[in-house]
Amino acid sequence: MNLWKDLENGLIKENPTFRLVLGTCPTLAVTTAVFNGIGMGIAAAAVLIGSNLIISLIKKIVPNEIRIPIYIVVIATFTTIVQMLIQAFSPALDKSLGIYIPLIVVNCIIIARAEAFAAKNPVINSVMDGVGMGIGFTVALTIISSVREILGSGTFFGMQLFGSGFEPALIMILPPGGFMVFGLSIAAFNKITSLRKNREGI
Repeated sequence: MNLWKDLENGLIKENPTFRLVLGTCPTLAVTTAVFNGIGMGIAAAAVLIGSNLIISLIKKIVPNEIRIPIYIVVIATFTTIVQMLIQAFSPALDKSLGIYIPLIVVNCIIIARAEAFAAKNPVINSVMDGVGMGIGFTVALTIISSVREILGSGTFFGMQLFGSGFEPALIMILPPGGFMVFGLSIAAFNKITSLRKNREGI
């Protein structure tokens, strides 16, 4: 069992945002501020880890014909738990993310990992896959939201970075800015990983 490989896949080789281009809707919608991006990433990571764990445990007793509905019930359970925890401990984050927390249930990343990995691998590997994918998604959202918040609002975590003369590029916190930063981030990620492969002779 190569647990490091399972973890690294989500960080680099199969990064859900920059390499697989999954979960694009929340990626573009919630990354106008770093607080929102990190919050969304952690929420999705918690659901990923929990659902991968349970799906890997029950995979042998779930009939093949109804596996997808069962997976969705498992994912929905963890999503509800996470939403209730956010509502209890961080009402501001719950208000900021709004509908995107319950929509984790149908997030392509969660369902894809349940079907492609957790349903075919041992429990510990499935948990590590969830951790890797969760961290990869969170890091991607943090990078994108950092760029958008700094350029679009002149702040970082709500703290003012520039003087009164700074004029924010408002397009960065609008949908066109989201697509722009998203595309450039994917290009930069692919270029860096390509250079790394060439340097290591992979």
